[in-house]
Amino acid sequence: MKNKKWLSLLIVSATLIYLVLPLAATFMYSIAKEWSHTVLPISYTLDWYKELFTDLRFLSAVGRTLTVSVIALVASVVTMSVTVFVVYMYLPKLERYLQAITMIPFAVPGVVAAVGLIKVYSSGPIVLSGTIWILVGAYYVLIIPYMYQGIRNSLRTIDARRLMEAAEILGASKMKAFSRIIVPNIMNGIIISALLSFSILIGEFVMANFLVGGSYETIQMYLMRRLNENGHLSSAIVIAYFVIVLMISWLMLKLGTRFNQKEVNKENAA
Repeated sequence: MKNKKWLSLLIVSATLIYLVLPLAATFMYSIAKEWSHTVLPISYTLDWYKELFTDLRFLSAVGRTLTVSVIALVASVVTMSVTVFVVYMYLPKLERYLQAITMIPFAVPGVVAAVGLIKVYSSGPIVLSGTIWILVGAYYVLIIPYMYQGIRNSLRTIDARRLMEAAEILGASKMKAFSRIIVPNIMNGIIISALLSFSILIGEFVMANFLVGGSYETIQMYLMRRLNENGHLSSAIVIAYFVIVLMISWLMLKLGTRFNQKEVNKENAA
């Protein structure tokens, strides 16, 4: 028993070191004034962070990244929640076809997808090449598999069919049953899928570089541009990027928890 406990502790410790050590080293390098031939930096400074957060180009890149990511994410959450629910509840024979369609983004490399989008939308009745909307559309398609899997698994876990039948027997309309019963019960799955999708979008580089290039610089494009200029500054960008993702993830989880708590309070009050 003791051997198993020590083995578990060793595995957990090794995993934490593997995950935390690169981040800690990156942070140390981001606050180092000089670090070349010693184990630890010779001196420390926050000048790199000062330079970063006073750079309007960096702040603009963060704003652009959050804008396209949030638009694509909200559109995906709304459309996929309704689509997966309708297919799961009322069109089960189409579920395998929907699953096959949503898996297509996994099979198509980002470069191939970007080139195809440029060719389709650079001429013709709808010209989107070089605009924010072609990037939003590409991001929307990119996260469809993650949203589909999370929402579908949540619906199966709560046995949505029986919940809908029970709600309709008690007099609730389909819309009310979906919004007041199904959505609160699958909210955790939606939030987890949204967090995973958001982390993918905010770190995406290939499509943004191909589709909009320097006309709409995202945080990953900014990082790539500054990577060859200064290693300390690049490390500061990585840490700032990590903190931004961490804060947004915490906020989304907090909002999800508060939403679930409100629903529980409503049920208790009723």
